[in-house]
Amino acid sequence: MAQIVTLESSQFHPGEQAIQHLLRIPHRDNPTHYGLPLPLAYRIAQSPLVAFGTLDRQGRPWATIWGGEAGFCQPVAQGVLGVRATADARHDPVLQELLAVEGETSRQIIDDAVVTPEEEVGGGKLMAGLSIDLATRDRVKIAGRMAVGTATRTEPGLADLQLAMRVEESLGNCPKYLNKKRITPHIPKPQLVSEGAAGIPLPQAALDLIARADLFFIASKHSGASRSMDVNHRGGAPGFVRVLRNGQVEEEGGGGGSATTTTTLVFPEFSGNRLYQTLGNLHTDPLAGLVFPDFASGDVLYLTGRATVLAGAAAAACMPRAKLAVRVDVAEARLVRDGLPFRGAVVDYSPYNPAVRRLAAEKEEAPDAEPGGGGGGGGGVATATLVRRERLTPTISRYVFKIRQEKKRLRAWRPGHHVTLDFAGELDAGYSHMRDDDPQSLNDDFVRTFTVSRPVDPEAVVADADGDGSTTTGTGLIRDGAEPEFEITVRRHGPATGLLERWNTRVPLEIPVLGFGGAEGFLLAAGGGDGDGGDGKKKGGVQVFIAAGVGITPLMAQAAGVLAADGGRGLRVLWSLKGEDLPLAVDVLERIRGLGSVTKLFVTGEVGVEGRAMIATILGLGAEVLERRIGAGDVLAEGEKGSRKYYCCTGPDMMKTLLKWTGGEEVAYESFEY
Repeated sequence: MAQIVTLESSQFHPGEQAIQHLLRIPHRDNPTHYGLPLPLAYRIAQSPLVAFGTLDRQGRPWATIWGGEAGFCQPVAQGVLGVRATADARHDPVLQELLAVEGETSRQIIDDAVVTPEEEVGGGKLMAGLSIDLATRDRVKIAGRMAVGTATRTEPGLADLQLAMRVEESLGNCPKYLNKKRITPHIPKPQLVSEGAAGIPLPQAALDLIARADLFFIASKHSGASRSMDVNHRGGAPGFVRVLRNGQVEEEGGGGGSATTTTTLVFPEFSGNRLYQTLGNLHTDPLAGLVFPDFASGDVLYLTGRATVLAGAAAAACMPRAKLAVRVDVAEARLVRDGLPFRGAVVDYSPYNPAVRRLAAEKEEAPDAEPGGGGGGGGGVATATLVRRERLTPTISRYVFKIRQEKKRLRAWRPGHHVTLDFAGELDAGYSHMRDDDPQSLNDDFVRTFTVSRPVDPEAVVADADGDGSTTTGTGLIRDGAEPEFEITVRRHGPATGLLERWNTRVPLEIPVLGFGGAEGFLLAAGGGDGDGGDGKKKGGVQVFIAAGVGITPLMAQAAGVLAADGGRGLRVLWSLKGEDLPLAVDVLERIRGLGSVTKLFVTGEVGVEGRAMIATILGLGAEVLERRIGAGDVLAEGEKGSRKYYCCTGPDMMKTLLKWTGGEEVAYESFEY
């Protein structure tokens, strides 16, 4: 068996060292192997797919993916891999660049041309690869040079590719974020959809492919003394790659100047082996090539462009709740229909995949926090101290916090706004490479957002410096020295609410506040039933608030003001609640005078003797109680079409149903999936 030699830590190149220093990674040895140890060569031979990357004549990386069945790539000599695959002769950028003959264009390379690129420094065309077995979640990275290659034209647009790669470095990777798939071979019939700079902005088919993608491959390069390349995998839940922009934008300076067509993608960097080989390359040489395969259709999207590593504040400003992300400004794109020699059927998704993180630009309004206030224990604009806890039901509690301003005068929250709290200081247990007992915790930044269920005390608010604040509506600033209280009413679900539930309130619990904010479109209009209420509704219109469980919380801080404005003529509340949560209904209706008279409560599940007594109390508060599920007729019976607006705060399944029932109506909705 070949000897396995490990690189010393000094062999991390300057870009890798810079990223590790930026992220405060402790010293460690580089586990990359010289050459290709036999165990790694065996793993490659068992993989049905290998993603390869190389550089074009402009020095830009491109990536592709070949294969379809195990054995197409396997060792043929010590440190040498042989590849035999069916590939797209016309559109595959890696095939074209690897077999380009000096003096010819990349479209003239096919038809039994044998290429031995000895003219390159090091004796071969620079290339890298990543073997990947999605059935077993196994992957191996390789880097080196092409020794020889040839391609023979077969069916129209296809080539029988044969090449040999000298492997100079190799490394086995962990299985995190690999979504299991069953791979089968397929004979492609490639058709070009769009290409080149003319391929930007991306066509809708390419955007749809990205939105469905649960993985892509990225090629990068290191141009220092030891020239090398890297190809790696990025995976997650479908849609984890976000499109920041895709169209015409003005160049810097504006003023009616020229415009440039720009496509920009952003993806989060999840917790990995902390070698940061890809990010280290991008730190010193920002060019990158990406390939997005569509396993169901065989379509493939090739991209090359310029990458920017976003860390800390920069990452959070672009993608809230991300501590590390990469932005790719696409320079050239190529979309090919049915261009892949394989298909893949999803078997299972990785348990390590975090939920999809949307861009700040995709949110209606971000919290009123300082730049970079995205979490991760980085402090906040204020500190919230837990002062009281009240258990309302077996799973729902109210928590009252006192807020202390830190860095600057804090803008007060408006009724219906939310607060973003950073629990990392209490819950973050530090780095762990793998954690099979709790895989989701590895990428949990412990930042949580909760609706504030009580309006701010007007005595604690002053108008802002510009004079446009209002102490009556809570849009001013918190008074110097004031420590107003805010409350959240939440269901216990996950580590943050679990911490609040079990905390000994005799011991101070201080949590950084990252900001207050909310979607203005979800704020109810005061006096909406009499006149237009400032939101354009016709006189006599109604606002219909539909809630499920703790989805009532956005209304709790707003209802008193709305009821006081018109006596309840313009407000209707449809509230679905489980029998075990009836104490919450009693609490809310007792606290907000007059809310019962405009509320229909739909109760499901077991009620019991105590529940019957609570229903009697609720009826005494003026509410109507119906022991059944809410139906389409209930929703559409309130107000008249064209003069009503729905506000919905429910779980995702019920929300989909409500949106079907209210098709063509004005609907504002918000999630409470904390």
